[in-house]
Amino acid sequence: MELAAAASQPAPGERAGRGSSLEARIWYATLLTRVRGLRPAGRLVAAATSAPHAPHRPEVQAALHLCQAEIHLAGGRPAEAAAAAEAGLRLAGQAGSRGLPPRGHVVMAVCSVRSLDLTTGLLYANYLRDAGLLGQENLMPGQCVWAAAQALEARNGLESVAHLLKGIAYDDVLAGDLLVSQPAAASWLVRAGQRLGDDDLAEGTVRRMSGIALANPSFRSVQAAAEHAAALYERDADALETAAERHLDPWARASALEDASRIRSARVSERDRAVGLLRRAADAYLGAGASRDLSRVQSRIRELDGQCGRPARGRTRVSRLTDTEFAVAELVSQGLTNGRVGSQLYISPHTVAFHLKKIFRKLDVTSRVELARSWNRILVEERADSPRESEPGFKIRPPMARQAV
Repeated sequence: MELAAAASQPAPGERAGRGSSLEARIWYATLLTRVRGLRPAGRLVAAATSAPHAPHRPEVQAALHLCQAEIHLAGGRPAEAAAAAEAGLRLAGQAGSRGLPPRGHVVMAVCSVRSLDLTTGLLYANYLRDAGLLGQENLMPGQCVWAAAQALEARNGLESVAHLLKGIAYDDVLAGDLLVSQPAAASWLVRAGQRLGDDDLAEGTVRRMSGIALANPSFRSVQAAAEHAAALYERDADALETAAERHLDPWARASALEDASRIRSARVSERDRAVGLLRRAADAYLGAGASRDLSRVQSRIRELDGQCGRPARGRTRVSRLTDTEFAVAELVSQGLTNGRVGSQLYISPHTVAFHLKKIFRKLDVTSRVELARSWNRILVEERADSPRESEPGFKIRPPMARQAV
C-alpha cells in the first residue's frame, strides 16, 4: 500500500492527471477500496476524472470506470456499480485488455446475485471461473473464483461449488487475494464449511484470516473480517454483534447481524432479540440493494415471529404466503423450473405447480413471467409495511442487460 501511495505521486515536472502517475493513482484507489478506504479512494478517482488532461486512452478510462464500480459496490450501491462496470467493460474490450475485464466481471456477478438476476450472474460466473482457475491474465484470481462460486451456488446449491471452495481455501494465492480484498469472504467460507459439514474448510479459513489480520493491524476491514469469521466459527453471538459494528462494508455488516440472529434464535429466551437483529439486517440488506438476502431474512422474520407467539407482521400480499409458498415464489422468480424448485425444496414438481396456483391467486399475478417481473417490487412493499426508524433511499435495479463482454 505504501509503494502504491508513493507511485501515485506525479514525477518531478509531470503534470497531475497524466502519465504513469495517473495509472498508479487509479491502482492506489483500487487498493484503498479493497480495504474499504472508500473516501480517499473516491477523492483519487474524482481528481483523476476532473483533471484538465483527463485520460483519452480507452484502457485508462476503463480502469477508472472499473475502480468506480468497485467503490460503488463496496459502498452498497449496486445499480451504480453495475453501470460503471458495464462502461468499463466496453472500454476494456475496445482496448483489447485481458487484465481489466475480470474486475468488471466480479462486480457484475456480485451485483446480479444480490439483485436476484441469477441468469446474468451465471453468465459472468462462467467468465470468472475460467479467469480464476485456468490461469488467464488477471491480478485477482481469488475474487474471480469467489464471485463465480456465489453465482453458481445461488443457482444450483452449495454442494455444486464445494470443489471451488476447497480450491480457494487450500491455495495460498487465491485465499490471500480474496480474504484481504473482500471483507465478507471469510465468513462466507466459514458459513459454507459449516453447512457442508466440512470443519477443515471452516477452521482453515478462520486460521488463515486471523493470520492476515495479525499481519495487517492497521486495516479495520481486515480486523472486522477476522473477528466475524472467528465469532461465527465459535458461535459467539455477542462477538458477532461486535464484528457487525466494526464492519465498514454494509453487506458484511448485514451478514454479521444475520449470523448473530441465527445463533440467538436457537434459544427460546432470545428469540425476540433474534428478530430485532434480523430487522436490522433486513434494513442493511435493503440499503445495500441485496434483494436476494432481503427475501431470505424476511422469510426468517415471519418464521420467528410465529415462534414467538405473535402474528407475522405485514399486511401486504406477500404476508399471505406460507413459508413454502414464499420459497417457491422466490425460486420461480429466479427462473428455475418446477423440477429444479422441487429438488431444492424436496417436494415434487406436481406439488410445486400446486403451490404456484395458490401463489398466483394470493399475489394477483397470472404467470411465471409476471411473478418474476414483479417479485422484487412486492418484496419492497412487504418491507415498507414493517415499522422501522428510517427508510434507506433504495430502489431495486431492474434485471441487467445480458450481453457477453
